[in-house]
Amino acid sequence: MFDYHAYLKTVPTDPGVYQMYNTQEEIIYIGKARNLKNRVSSYFRQTDIMPKTRALVQQIAKIETIVTHSDSEALILESNLIKKYRPRYNVLFRDDKSYPYLCLSQHTDYPSLTFYRGRKKEKGQFFGPYPSSIAVRETLNLMQKLFKLRQCQDSFFRNRNRPCLQYQIKRCTAPCVDYITPQQYQEDVRHALLFLQGKNEQIIDDLVNNMNAAATALNYELAAHYRDQIASIRHVQEKQYVTADGENVDVIAVSSLHGSSVVQVLAFREGRLLGNKAYFPKTPPDTTEEEILGAFLPQYYLNPNIGRLVPKQVLINHDLQEQALLEQSLSAYANYKVNLASKVRGQRARWLQLAEQNAKLAIAAHLAEKTTVYGRLEALQEILQLDSLPERIECFDISHTSGEATIGACVVYTTQGPLKSDYRRFNIEGVAPGDDYAAMYQALLRRYKRLKTEDSKLPEVVLIDGGKGQLQQAEKVFEELQIAGVMLIGVAKGTTRKPGLETLFIAGQATALQLSPDSMALHLIQEIRDEAHRFAIIGHRAKRAKKHTASMLETIPGVGAKRRRSLIQHFGGWQGVKNASKEEIARVEGISRAMADKIYEALRD
Repeated sequence: MFDYHAYLKTVPTDPGVYQMYNTQEEIIYIGKARNLKNRVSSYFRQTDIMPKTRALVQQIAKIETIVTHSDSEALILESNLIKKYRPRYNVLFRDDKSYPYLCLSQHTDYPSLTFYRGRKKEKGQFFGPYPSSIAVRETLNLMQKLFKLRQCQDSFFRNRNRPCLQYQIKRCTAPCVDYITPQQYQEDVRHALLFLQGKNEQIIDDLVNNMNAAATALNYELAAHYRDQIASIRHVQEKQYVTADGENVDVIAVSSLHGSSVVQVLAFREGRLLGNKAYFPKTPPDTTEEEILGAFLPQYYLNPNIGRLVPKQVLINHDLQEQALLEQSLSAYANYKVNLASKVRGQRARWLQLAEQNAKLAIAAHLAEKTTVYGRLEALQEILQLDSLPERIECFDISHTSGEATIGACVVYTTQGPLKSDYRRFNIEGVAPGDDYAAMYQALLRRYKRLKTEDSKLPEVVLIDGGKGQLQQAEKVFEELQIAGVMLIGVAKGTTRKPGLETLFIAGQATALQLSPDSMALHLIQEIRDEAHRFAIIGHRAKRAKKHTASMLETIPGVGAKRRRSLIQHFGGWQGVKNASKEEIARVEGISRAMADKIYEALRD
C-alpha cells in the first residue's frame, strides 16, 4: 500500500505536474496543479471521491512531481507528458503526425498550387493548416475549376513538350507549353489568392470588368468564360459560411453517448469554412464532457512539433473550470491574445450549433459501426497513420486467362461497407496479352481521369492487387493526373500465397509493411482485395464466354447479327445453342432446316 501520509509531507506548494505510477512502474495518470500539495492531497480524502478516482487511487504505488515556474508552464508540460506516455486514466487523443496545407510555389512566371503536408520547410506561400486531407483536395479541385492553376511538380513542368491531361479536361491552361502568357497566369494567381483570403467580391468585381471589356471588344467567347467563372464563384459563396471581418475561428463541440465521446472541430480561416474533423478520445469511465474538452484543448494546440495555428477566437460548447488558465497559456504560446468563448450570439451561435449537430451525428455513427466496418477502419487508420478515418477505399484487380478477355475491376468500400453502386469494370484493349502492368495502368487512368472530369469524390486509400510493379503504374497515373493526398498501397501475396502473409508496399515508403495475421486492418484489406478479385473474375468469365459464343457463330456463313441474337435468346446462352439438336435449332425464328443443319455441323466441328 502507498503510504500517502508520509509522502504528502514532502510535496511542495508550488505549481507543477504530478505523475502517478502503479506497481509495474507504469505511469497511470498525469495531472497539473497550481498548488501541488493541495491537489495531490485531494486524491486521498475519505469523502466525496468519484468512483473513477477511487479506482485510480487503489493502483497508486508511487507519485513523482515536477515543479514549474508558472501555471501555464505546468499546463504545457502536462500536455507534452500525456502525449509521450499516454496514461490509461487520462483523456487521450490521437496525435496527428502532420497537417495538410496548400502551397503556392515561388516559380517566377508560373507558380503551382499543390497539396503539402508537414512542417513548412519548402519555399512558398502556405494556406492552412486544413483539418484534413479531404478538405485540401476539395479546395484544390475547386481552385482547378475556377482558376486553372497548375498542380504539377517543377520537374514534371519543365519536361513537357505537349499539354497533359489536366489541360484536356479543362483543369489547367497549359503554361508548360506557353498556351498562356505569364501576365495572364499571374492574374489567375492573384484571383486565387484573393479567393483563399475570402475576398470573393473583389474577384467578382474584376471578372465583371473583364467580361464587359471582352463583350465591348466583341470577344463573346471570352466574355462567356468570365460569366461562367462569376457564376461558379457566386455558387461557392452561397454554400460557405463567411465572417464579416474574415478572421480565423475554431469551433469545437464535444458530445457523449453510451460511454463514447467525440470532439468535433470546425476550422474557419480568412472567413472561409475549410472543413471539419471528428476526434474520438480514449476516456476513463464517468468522464464529463467538460473534462474531455478541457483535456482536448491543450493536447490539440500546444504542440510545437506540428505547428498548428491557434486562432484568436475558439468557440466551445461548455464553460471550463480552468478556462482563464487555458486562455493565458494559449495566448503565451501563440504570442497574441486568444479568447475562449461558449456564450455567443448571432452567426457564431449558429456555428456552435452546427458543430454540436455534427458531433452528435458522428458519435451516433461511431457507435453504430464500431463493432463492424468502423472498428476495422480505425485499425487501418492507426496502422497507416492516416490523419483521419478513411471514408472511401478503392481497390483494383486485373483478371484474364493467358491474356485473353482482360478485365480491370474497381470495388469501393466506405464506412458503411461495400458500395456496390460505385463498382466499375473496364474492358482492357490495346495492350499486349498478359501485360498486367499496362492493363492496370489503363484501368487506373480511365477511372481517375473520369472522376476528375466529373468532380466526383476521390478515395483516401487506393489498394492495388499486386506488388511493386503494379504500384508503380498507380504512381504514374496519379502523377499524370496531378492527384495528391491519396495513399497508394500494393497488396502482394506471400511466396506461399496463404492469407495472412501479405506484404504491403506503400507509395513513397522504402520499407514494406507486413501485418500480423490477426490484425483487424489486414482482415479489412483482405476482404476488399478478395472482393475486387471476385468482381474481376465474374466480369472476365462473362466476357470470355460472350467472346467464344459470338466468335463461333460469326464464322458460319449466313448467320448474321439478327440470327445470332435469336439463337442466344431462344436457348438462353451459348451452352444451350451448342447442345441443341438440328430440329430444335430449326424451330428458332428465321432459321431454315438447311441453315439449322449448317449451324449444327459447324458447332460440332
